[in-house]
Amino acid sequence: MAAEAKKLHVVVFPWLAFGHMIPFLELAKSIAQKGHRVTFVSTPRNVDRLPEIPSTLISQLNYLKLPLPQIANLPENAEATTDLPITKVHCLKKAYDGLQIEVAQFLETTLPDWLIYDFASHSLPSMVGKLGISLAFFSSMNAWSAAFFGSAKTFHTRTKPEDFLVPPKWVPFPSKVAFRRHELMRMDAGNVENASGVSDWDRVAEALIGCDAILVRSCRELESDWLDLTEKMHEKPVITVGLMPPSARDREDDGDDTWHTISGWLNRHGKESVIYVALGTEVAPSQEELTELATGLELSGLPFFWALRKKEGLSEFESLELPDGFEERVKERGIVWTSWTPQLRVLAHDSVGGFLTHCGWSSVIEGLQNGRPLVMLPFQLDQGLNARALEEKMVGIEVPRDEDDGSLSRDSVAESLRLVMADQKGQVYRDKAKEMKLIFGDKDLQEKYEDNLIEYLEKIRGLI
Repeated sequence: MAAEAKKLHVVVFPWLAFGHMIPFLELAKSIAQKGHRVTFVSTPRNVDRLPEIPSTLISQLNYLKLPLPQIANLPENAEATTDLPITKVHCLKKAYDGLQIEVAQFLETTLPDWLIYDFASHSLPSMVGKLGISLAFFSSMNAWSAAFFGSAKTFHTRTKPEDFLVPPKWVPFPSKVAFRRHELMRMDAGNVENASGVSDWDRVAEALIGCDAILVRSCRELESDWLDLTEKMHEKPVITVGLMPPSARDREDDGDDTWHTISGWLNRHGKESVIYVALGTEVAPSQEELTELATGLELSGLPFFWALRKKEGLSEFESLELPDGFEERVKERGIVWTSWTPQLRVLAHDSVGGFLTHCGWSSVIEGLQNGRPLVMLPFQLDQGLNARALEEKMVGIEVPRDEDDGSLSRDSVAESLRLVMADQKGQVYRDKAKEMKLIFGDKDLQEKYEDNLIEYLEKIRGLI
């Protein structure tokens, strides 16, 4: 009984995007595996789309489903960013603000030891500040992205777009981590309206000001300089939780039939000859971008597996079409897979030699844990920052775009693919990616960071 009394209760509450919910779930599993009780809070439809809790963790980790408040202009059953065009995400943030009130009521009733929350949860720290709960802000981004965006003190010091096209003045070492103009234009397109009345800058600022510690999904072996800078900027403890590379079996209940079909196709190709193409669940390419990407894949002459799953119910995605006759022309060497894809198992297959990715941090981790060099095609948010930093680390190259409007060229796609996959000059990227596997795929290293996190959580609550 005494040992049981010393276990923590941790509540995790992510923003309603799967690029946030999945890392928060991985973090929750890490804490639960150490014997602590974890409650993962989200909406009913989101929980139903998340992986089932492993049987070994059912007694320690549970989902709490709280209904999302309904607001004007938010479609029915839209509970995550993947359910919406970017121009409607601001409505989801307003609904999320109402959800924060429900979470605060739950916290007041249960009084957990820790609350781990996300950037959008700007109100929660002040709502629960007097309850004696320890508060941690979890950045599912890496430290170079977190440091680029700045601290609560610096958020409003950059006032014009040009300020974001160069590394910020508070970065004391050489770096190319900055946005391209077309990336800023794409982000601005989603910020025309704001039903919540609270900007993302203000959300992050309040969330950071209210926390006791900042958790970062990274490791010192990758970016010790950026992690040191992040801690210095925020003047709060920064705890690295590791990269949390998922296990294929933990993350994916893919079924024998799906994997049998996919692996059968992959088995017909030589070792490291196939380029895997996937742009994540949130990216919305234009018709022109989709056409140029497809034509570039065709021109490259390389075998490819393209995971192209459109967002159901959103007309702007459902109307996208591949070039006429594309699938027929490439059928001997390429496949377009339009249903759910077991990405981790594909990336781990011996025939896969590279990864064309949008550079979401979770996808980057999944690619590099398997040592796959990257062909990087970022679109929005921190994806461009990841591409700049990873190109500096020589694990891949970014597909060139027009500097002003961001337009994509089929020739630049084909040339980038051939360089990383087949050209002798690309050997450095293939070698560097394999070196990164020693960090990204190191289970012992991840275990060390998990232990350090638990030690910190326990220490702050007086358990050790």
